[in-house]
Amino acid sequence: MKSALTFSALSMFLAFGCAAPTGESEIESDADNVETDSVSQAQNAPTVCSFQTINGRYLGAVGGGGRTTDVLHTDATRVGSWEKFTLVDPGEGSPIPYGFMTKTGHYLSAVGGGGRITDVMHSDAASYNAWERLTLVSQGGGYYAIQTVDGHYLTAVGGGGRITDTIHSDATRIGAWEKFRVTCGLR
Repeated sequence: MKSALTFSALSMFLAFGCAAPTGESEIESDADNVETDSVSQAQNAPTVCSFQTINGRYLGAVGGGGRTTDVLHTDATRVGSWEKFTLVDPGEGSPIPYGFMTKTGHYLSAVGGGGRITDVMHSDAASYNAWERLTLVSQGGGYYAIQTVDGHYLTAVGGGGRITDTIHSDATRIGAWEKFRVTCGLR
């Protein structure tokens, strides 16, 4: 059964650097600095997050999701409804292979499990399956790489700021374009 992040998964997620679900403070990447009040307030709360590219632009699901072409843009300068993703923990253990649910209730899919530079992502999956598994790999300071099920990383082409050729899924190492600043606790 799919559910929004469980308390234990959420507390682990917060320990690796995301903003507190209350939106009041940023948690450092050092697990010793986790604010237990923020974590305890997050029980049973859905975790809605934004993903900011290294160039300061936001990842957005065009039309709120439900697409197989013109799926993602990386040009948003602020977080709107298309730039919010609900992280879904399928309860498969650690590291957590999240489902990234769009505004329309669809999941992001790495086509073919990853390893592509064309027809890279879809946002029309109605359920969580292998291609919808995306793992966040902490890079410190609130930054994460997004790893596909086949072990590749998502790349914001050009560091972000694009409406065409926006995302690739063929990176085998984490560079600047593979890092996203994750902020959670959005409403």
